[in-house]
This record gives sequence, structure tokens and C-alpha cells, in this order.
Amino acid sequence: MPEDYYLVLCTCPDRPCAETLAHSLIQQHLAACVNILPGVQSIYRWEGQIEQASELLLLIKTEQSAYPALQSQILQLHPYRTTEIIALPIQAGSTDYLQWVSSCLRSES
Repeated sequence: MPEDYYLVLCTCPDRPCAETLAHSLIQQHLAACVNILPGVQSIYRWEGQIEQASELLLLIKTEQSAYPALQSQILQLHPYRTTEIIALPIQAGSTDYLQWVSSCLRSES
């Protein structure tokens, strides 16, 4: 069922951080695919001030069952004190793609 899958969003301060997280999540079978989108300009309130930063956005494809471990791994490796991790349930998707996601989370290859 599509609702058994998540698209997880996570911002990173730089490419090394983004690549480290992506590789770790794939290697540990916590995600099937991680897209790294450069050029994200974030404007946000932090400690009472309006801040602005250039970041990269990770689009992480996973199953709901893998999410707790995925979140834990991101929090362990991420340099931010308050890390953006937002999991969106997938409402619909290609059956073949979603089956591939599942196979990647269970594969040892």
C-alpha cells in the first residue's frame, strides 16, 4: 500500500553533510534513494532572529517501518542542534517503484 511509504525531507548545511547522510542511510538499508537538491535558500526564525542560509535538501524515500531508525541515524550524524526531519506519507505512487523501495530496505547487496 502506498501509505506504508514516506518521503522524508531533511536540510543540510553543505554537500559533505548531505552526502554522508545519504550514503549512511543507503548503506544501512534505511532508505532506497536519497536525492540531494542544491541551491535551497532558507529563511527562518532562530533564537528570536530572522536568519538566512544556503542549504541542500534531501528527499529520502523509505518505508514507515524504517522511519524510527532513519530518524535516529540522521540525528546521530547531523550537525544541527535542531534538525529538520519531516516525514510525509506517500498517498499514491508507481507500484513498481514502491516495490523497489521495499526490496532495497530488505536487500543485503
